[in-house]
Amino acid sequence: MGLIKEFREFAMRGNVVDLAVGIVIGGAFGKIVTSLVGDVIMPLVGKLAGKGNFRDAYIWLGPGDKPATLTDALKTGEPLIGYGAFLQTIIDFTIIAFAIFLLVKAINTARARFEKEKEATPPPAPEDVLLLREIRDALVKRQ
Repeated sequence: MGLIKEFREFAMRGNVVDLAVGIVIGGAFGKIVTSLVGDVIMPLVGKLAGKGNFRDAYIWLGPGDKPATLTDALKTGEPLIGYGAFLQTIIDFTIIAFAIFLLVKAINTARARFEKEKEATPPPAPEDVLLLREIRDALVKRQ
């Protein structure tokens, strides 16, 4: 029974829950970026390169004539280099890395501003100092 209790305490800690939420959001963000790259960016790159669907771009290494599509080439079982899918994955990674960079930069900027504000605000005086000030002010009024 102790193991289950320890696991429940571990799983319900704030950091673990935050991590789980981050993983779920990151997975969803990854799908959005994959769609952006696959459905918007790569067709434009393919159009500019004159290849149509760039994801299906490949270099045929097998004997004989090059099959018309990547799907047909894969069915043959012959060697090939599917560089279009590789380029799409690199672009996915670059966009996600750039988005994370911007997020971390924003967090660091906010943290620096918070620290600057914290330094600018003087800490409250200790209670004994406040009492001594009151006594001083009262003595000044007596004179």
